[in-house]
Amino acid sequence: MNEKLEQLLNHLETFLPKPLTEKEWQSSTAFRWRRRDSIFGSIGFMQPVKHVSDITFDDLKNIDRQRDAIRDNTNHFIQKKPANNILLTGARGTGKSSLIKASLHEFASQGLRLVEVEKEHLADLADIADILAERPERFIVFCDDLSFDEGESGYKAMKSALDGSVSAQVDNILIYATSNRRHLLPEYMKDNEGYAYSDDGEIHPGEVVEEKISLSERFGLWLSFYPPKQDEYLAIVAHWLTHFGLTAAQIEAARSEALVWALERGSRSGRVAWQFAKHWAGSHAE
Repeated sequence: MNEKLEQLLNHLETFLPKPLTEKEWQSSTAFRWRRRDSIFGSIGFMQPVKHVSDITFDDLKNIDRQRDAIRDNTNHFIQKKPANNILLTGARGTGKSSLIKASLHEFASQGLRLVEVEKEHLADLADIADILAERPERFIVFCDDLSFDEGESGYKAMKSALDGSVSAQVDNILIYATSNRRHLLPEYMKDNEGYAYSDDGEIHPGEVVEEKISLSERFGLWLSFYPPKQDEYLAIVAHWLTHFGLTAAQIEAARSEALVWALERGSRSGRVAWQFAKHWAGSHAE
């Protein structure tokens, strides 16, 4: 009977995700937190990223202040000095996620690792922290394009991970998150109805507003991003065209088309510049 039970358990184990081996921890610089459905329910596990972005700080133009802030903060973290969790907010395609990837590229050789966690898995942050706390490396937990609707479970999990739960505050973990929303939650005109005004004119936000800002204010460092000006956009285009091997004359010839490309998309950004550069280089590179 015991033998049959052992065989059954061994068979069931083949359907369960296996913990990372030491070799996998050592050979990977980036990981994703995944969930897999099984007969035991949904089970979370760490998955190595096989192809990691090679973008560098030098590739990111016209966001020098933000670049220096995240580089300095990450450097302090690697050196086991005090460092902050970071919230990067602002216009889409302006380099928020790329800065975090560039941080990994810069500091991976010094023990920095990246763990990407999708919004729907944020409820697992405490479990993730328990796994990473046992490791000697320094980890950035990366949450991209973060925003919440009212009442989502991941919202409270993120608040606890940032400030509210003793178990989630681990020395070798920082949280870097990007969002198009400064306060991570939708904001409505009706929220302003909760403001109170004292006799001396002082403004006191109501409970709804307080709740909306209570998560974002837990990030120690806020970095804001804005669309580049026209000359800045063209400089980004020129950088990537140079990267693809085009000559100065070819880059100059691309300027007007780069502006049309941005106009058709209704925005100028580093992402739009990168997309145009790929299109133009593919058409004109020898």
